[in-house]
Amino acid sequence: MKSHIEVIVEDIPILKLIPQRPPFVLVDRVQAFDRVRTTSSFVVRDNCIFVENGHLTADGIVENVAQTCAARMGCINYINRESIKLGFIGAVRDMTFHRLPQVGETLVTSIVVREEVFRMTLVDAEVRVADEVIAKAEMKIALSETDAQG
Repeated sequence: MKSHIEVIVEDIPILKLIPQRPPFVLVDRVQAFDRVRTTSSFVVRDNCIFVENGHLTADGIVENVAQTCAARMGCINYINRESIKLGFIGAVRDMTFHRLPQVGETLVTSIVVREEVFRMTLVDAEVRVADEVIAKAEMKIALSETDAQG
């Protein structure tokens, strides 16, 4: 059974949760959210700026993970009626790619917060296509005080 918060965030348009704007959006929607785990989905489209030769690039996967982190903070801000803040990738560690997703495939990206100190968040991330894990990483995100421009 879904929690009340999960039902709410599934229906929130992604552009209300993240600071990125087209054509730089690599998350379609939040599938699940709580303060520890957030899951997003993204369909790889041929017009995505990170698609080359019919595949999403490794940089695109990294950005998808970062935007999933942004969506998590966006959910928290949305629920608290606060503005969306800009965030920055502070570090990426132990990034492994098993394969690059093809146009038409749906990424399901999950992040789990390991530590949150001041405005820094450390997460473990896993990117799947169906039941296949295609990438994993540890990512550190720094959240700024600057409001995103909508």
